[in-house]
Amino acid sequence: MIVGFIGLGTMGSNAARNVRRAGFEMIVYDIRPEAVERQLEPGVSAGTNPADVLARADVTVTMVFGPKEVDQVVRGPGGFLSSDCKGKYWIDMTTSSPKLMRALAAEFEARGGHAVDAPVTGSVDAAIRGDMPMFVGGDDAAVEHVRPVIEAMGQLRKVGQYGNGYVAKLVNNQLWKIHAAAIGEAMVTAKLAGLDPLTWWNVMKGGAADSFVMSHDVPSIFAGHYDPSFPIALCLKDLSLIKELMDEVGTRNELTAVTHARFREAGERYGSGAGEMTVCRIIEDDAGIDLRVAGEWVKPWEVTHGAAAGKSVS
Repeated sequence: MIVGFIGLGTMGSNAARNVRRAGFEMIVYDIRPEAVERQLEPGVSAGTNPADVLARADVTVTMVFGPKEVDQVVRGPGGFLSSDCKGKYWIDMTTSSPKLMRALAAEFEARGGHAVDAPVTGSVDAAIRGDMPMFVGGDDAAVEHVRPVIEAMGQLRKVGQYGNGYVAKLVNNQLWKIHAAAIGEAMVTAKLAGLDPLTWWNVMKGGAADSFVMSHDVPSIFAGHYDPSFPIALCLKDLSLIKELMDEVGTRNELTAVTHARFREAGERYGSGAGEMTVCRIIEDDAGIDLRVAGEWVKPWEVTHGAAAGKSVS
């Protein structure tokens, strides 16, 4: 298969490299020419727009900022629907609106294409290593057809029909953001009460309070960079989509709402480009302390590529 890849940001650029490492010939596109240029090597060529990528590829992957951008990729000038979609496979990895994406997939499939949703979780280091958990929804035959491409980038976790991947990703991020905000309060409380931050972290892991955020993200607080590889702007985009979904289904959302407010405050204080864990810096600054811990804390964006085990959960 020839694979197209549209969207070469922090996560997408690394996912695309893993597709190439798996031996696929590729056509890549991004609105930023410099992002495309960084991907070019033997076996990789540049597309001129989304329609061009779709026409030249058997399977096209999209991983763009959000709903507005993916809508443009599909419906906009030079988008998928301006090309021949018959027999083409589309894997979307964008964190987006389930309602919008189901509508876009229906339009794509009405033109003879096959759509699979596969939004990802994990951090940029998972994208670099090629072991991102991917919430995959779609017709079984379509999912099996594109499985080799998905498994070049991460772990395939099937969640049922198309659109369920977006739902899984949003509620995944809902829990992630709530825990990220809560960790700041817990860490500052523990330090003010006399518990060393590193000791606190070591004894929390493996217990009832443990999570990916606890294990993976707390070192970014210790280091003081708060992980800029996932900025507040993306957190706020995700939280807005989560609110939209919760409003659609009509469920209570008090915890999510206060978390959203805390992330908005972090963006107002430190800028939308600040790292996701600056949501905890608010609590540090207001308490007049810091949570720095000396040591060589690995930056997620500095890990190296490596083979990952346990690729599929189907």
